[in-house]
Amino acid sequence: MSEAVTIGVVMLVHTAFDRAEQVIRFWAAGGCPVVVHVDRAVPKAVHDAFAGRLHDLAPRVVLSPRHRCEWGTWGIVAATIAACETMLARFPDVSHVYLASGACLPLRPVAALRDYLAAWPGTDFIESATTADVPWTVGGLSEERFTLHFPFSWRRQRKLFDRWVALQRRLGLKRRIPPGIVPHMGSQWWCLTRGTLEAILSDPQRPVFDRYFRRVWIPDESYFQTLVRRHQNRPGTRIESRSLTLSKFDHQGKPHIFYDDHLQLLRRSDCFVARKIWPHAERLYATFLRQDANTMAAEPNPAKIDRVFAKATERRRRGRSGLWMQSRYPREGWEHGVTAGPYSVFEGFTELFENWETWLARMTGARVHGHLFAPQRVEWEGGQTTFAGVLTDNPRIRDHNAQMFLRNLIWNTRGERQCFQFGPGDSQLLSWDMAKDPNAQISVISGGWIVPLFHNPPPDLRERVARLQKIEAEHLGALRSPYAKARIRIWTLSEFLESPMEALQAILDDMVPAQPGPASRPRLSEAPRLRDLRGLGRFLQSLKNEGMHPYLMGDLTAEPDSPAPPPHRPRRGGAPI
Repeated sequence: MSEAVTIGVVMLVHTAFDRAEQVIRFWAAGGCPVVVHVDRAVPKAVHDAFAGRLHDLAPRVVLSPRHRCEWGTWGIVAATIAACETMLARFPDVSHVYLASGACLPLRPVAALRDYLAAWPGTDFIESATTADVPWTVGGLSEERFTLHFPFSWRRQRKLFDRWVALQRRLGLKRRIPPGIVPHMGSQWWCLTRGTLEAILSDPQRPVFDRYFRRVWIPDESYFQTLVRRHQNRPGTRIESRSLTLSKFDHQGKPHIFYDDHLQLLRRSDCFVARKIWPHAERLYATFLRQDANTMAAEPNPAKIDRVFAKATERRRRGRSGLWMQSRYPREGWEHGVTAGPYSVFEGFTELFENWETWLARMTGARVHGHLFAPQRVEWEGGQTTFAGVLTDNPRIRDHNAQMFLRNLIWNTRGERQCFQFGPGDSQLLSWDMAKDPNAQISVISGGWIVPLFHNPPPDLRERVARLQKIEAEHLGALRSPYAKARIRIWTLSEFLESPMEALQAILDDMVPAQPGPASRPRLSEAPRLRDLRGLGRFLQSLKNEGMHPYLMGDLTAEPDSPAPPPHRPRRGGAPI
């Protein structure tokens, strides 16, 4: 049965002529006549040299009349028609015509393809679906590619192309689709029976169809796909709406390129031809261009590798959480996750407790740093000058791109929870970033920064308190905004001091994952030591008495038996608020 099938191959070539020659010789060695179309844009010297190298394959390999082929234009269809007419006229024994390009690579021997076509008599393998049924159109032109005029090149005259489309939409201009056809779309690469191809090329209405498709956008994906439906009711014919050529596209409509490391992937697809192949994929060409390769009668099934392409597309579109990609940087909101993992921020705790970092590290096993955004230096754990990924303690380098500093820290330490201190005295460049980060756990004792000032009042105390209070109020506004996605707990200093053990237990419950069993979470067995706060309420009251209003600390009652600190006299020319 396989002797009744003779496959003719039409090849469209415009580059990588050494590889195209290899593939042509493969087809010819398998008994296939080949008609080659060389893009008219190729210099004559290159064309003539290529034709000369194919001279020994005559008369089974011939070249067709040349047309200029530009993506998205009629030239590709005109080149295909010219090559098909040459094929039908020169090779009357051909029963099937297989359309391929110079970047295509046969994956299975010609005998396997011949046997497969013999098992599907009278079948045209061409992807053909109406515009309402295809999900792969990219760029907003689906039905409009058939109803608008496209006299300008999308690549060379992009502004004219876009303005002409916009003008037609605004004026409501629409082309009339010729009667007798319903526009269909599909892959450019097909395998048609001789009878179907002759019916399309000899159709009395073909001049009308050709004039219409000359102004259709990307007609190589719709010309044959539409006209094959016009002749689908011929006796003994049927359409199998799929391509025997493996071609994959990304989310932008650009074809995937196969390299040497895709060898096993291509084998697994069981397809007969694949495109687009990197011209320097030596291993692929050496492996597949063999007629004695495995000839098992396997059904082409590109779906077997769809999962790999779907994962690659997802990785390219979204990236990895917390890792910014060059394709999206620095577009705000295009990142897939602000950071790569959970981390904890503590505000007011190291000011309120003695040896807070040491205690927290012992209780949670996390890496606990000081104030990473302090103005003098980055306070890495243990006073280190550099940390994971050679992150420096230089504040100027950190503040050059504070967002990437935090992202790099969390990315470089994946698997280890990072904790650091923060306050109104630190750089506030990341206030909103942390608030919007779902990976952030932020615990705030508002007004806790007053404790060091209480113990060591500076000369410009009132100005310092007013400035820090204003900064923290703006930070709390970000944490309380509807855009905040972090896990946020806020206590005033007075609220926290009412039940510190309960607050600390809630923080630890968020940081330490629950374990199976009756004691699912660790209970506090020790508490950090509070700093001496005797007289703090009276200290705040004295600030109020001087006209200052320290409201972020909550209602800390002045102790009647505490000695009142001497009133603070602001010096002239104090620091601005």
